[in-house]
Amino acid sequence: MLKAFWLTIFFVVLIWSGIGPKDQFTWFLEVLPAIIGLVLMAISLRSFPLTRLLYNFILLHCIVLMVGGHYTYAEVPLFDNIANWMGSERNNYDKVGHFFQGFVPALLAREILIRKNIVNGKAWLNVIIVSICLAFSAFYELIEWWVAVASGENAEAFLGTQGYIWDTQSDMALALLGAIVSIIVLATYHDRQLAKINVSVAS
Repeated sequence: MLKAFWLTIFFVVLIWSGIGPKDQFTWFLEVLPAIIGLVLMAISLRSFPLTRLLYNFILLHCIVLMVGGHYTYAEVPLFDNIANWMGSERNNYDKVGHFFQGFVPALLAREILIRKNIVNGKAWLNVIIVSICLAFSAFYELIEWWVAVASGENAEAFLGTQGYIWDTQSDMALALLGAIVSIIVLATYHDRQLAKINVSVAS
């Protein structure tokens, strides 16, 4: 039942995002990670099912990607309104995306590291989780660079810099913040979810 509900939301938003997107190339680039994630989760469903908490946040992250794909990150209407209200010219929806780029992968990395008993000690666990998320964010920035070089002006909507010279650095900072917030806010509840699937948390 929950699986069907999850998939229904995923595909409804995916189909909506693909109907008349602002830029077809950007839409493809933005929703591709969500589709890849869905495929990987389907493949590993029986051998390595995730906690409900993680599945829910992965879905939320996918929705963030699909909304950004539909409008492009620089033109999401709600964040245009927020920018106008704050007297700013910049649409900051991309910063929400990069925050989630740290927040959700931190939960995923935490789950894998704990369940596979890879790290001993919570302090080292947290350091490694944050390091993984920051490395992932940096690698994504490299992907954006490669796409920009390969496709030229067509990648401008995908990059979403909006003329901000510190966009790359601020993107990585938001991912770092997301990872730290995820650990602080969700660790205790995540441990309880892990306990339900008979996982011993490193102490």
